[in-house]
Amino acid sequence: MNFTVALAQIKPKLGVVGDNMALAEAAIEKAIAAGADLVAFPELALTGYFLKDLVPDVALRLDSPEIEKLKALSKRISIAIGFVEVSPDYRFFNSALYLEGGEIIHVHRKVYLPTYGLFDEQRYLARGDRFRAFDTRFGRFGILICEDMWHLSAPYILAMDNATTLLCLSSSPGRGVSGTEELGSAAAWQKLTSTSAMFFNCRVFYCNRVGYEDGINFWGGSEVVAPSGEVQQRGKLLEEDLVVVTVDEGALRRERIFSPMMRDENMGLTLKELKRIDRENGR
Repeated sequence: MNFTVALAQIKPKLGVVGDNMALAEAAIEKAIAAGADLVAFPELALTGYFLKDLVPDVALRLDSPEIEKLKALSKRISIAIGFVEVSPDYRFFNSALYLEGGEIIHVHRKVYLPTYGLFDEQRYLARGDRFRAFDTRFGRFGILICEDMWHLSAPYILAMDNATTLLCLSSSPGRGVSGTEELGSAAAWQKLTSTSAMFFNCRVFYCNRVGYEDGINFWGGSEVVAPSGEVQQRGKLLEEDLVVVTVDEGALRRERIFSPMMRDENMGLTLKELKRIDRENGR
């Protein structure tokens, strides 16, 4: 089916869940007014990114009042949003929720927690342990959180689990300047999203935040990428934005007929060879 997605490229406040909830609610109302059926937010949209020792203070249970409010709003529009989740055994996760029809449809816990450069997530957060596609009223989706998408096995697993849309929630800082004076991190992400869409015959919705934390800026540039790898629309750099795009189901059908990568993928061969490599490496 055709549907309209809105990418809410917002500027969360570090550690202020109440203000960020209000920011999310305002963006949801704007998305509804724009005719969107689905609104997606960035990674850790409800908390900010460089939380460090604030993690326990901002973490939410799945039955918290804030999540209950989002569940109620999802009766009007489907929602994907990032937050810090606390489990019953008091582990903390960088998580993303997909809510629809007043219910939590899916929870993804970030698997790959970066610890290089300016990142130090593993010090404060627990790892997720799975990638699972799930059914929505718009077809089968898979969620990735920022660093997850840089490990090609992650989108591969979701694609083989029959996801036709990859939804990536991100808090990507601006880093590096290329020879054309464009932001290096933006150029790298744009290559990744386009290539992933093309090789996995799927749509990619990439939602990145903006704003500053501890002197580090987040660059935005949220985008909707068609299964051909073509960018349908891209958000502003370094500014808040709402990217609204109507998704054509026919484009997915045409690309899968024209370039049937998923049809021809041999998962059995992949599993066999990975088991052989694991065996030969003595793992």
